[in-house]
Amino acid sequence: MGEFTDKAKGAAKEAIGKIKQHSSNPETRAEGRAEELEGKLDKAKGSVKGALGDHI
Repeated sequence: MGEFTDKAKGAAKEAIGKIKQHSSNPETRAEGRAEELEGKLDKAKGSVKGALGDHI
């Protein structure tokens, strides 16, 4: 995947994770925290790919 794709995927996961954290179910809140973190990591991966020119 390219830089833009990773950043878009990360932003979507981060948003979904934030929404899940407002649930009354503790398991869903935990999933939301994990999904938000995963989204942040995807966005960072996209930034690194952008800096390196998609050669990784």
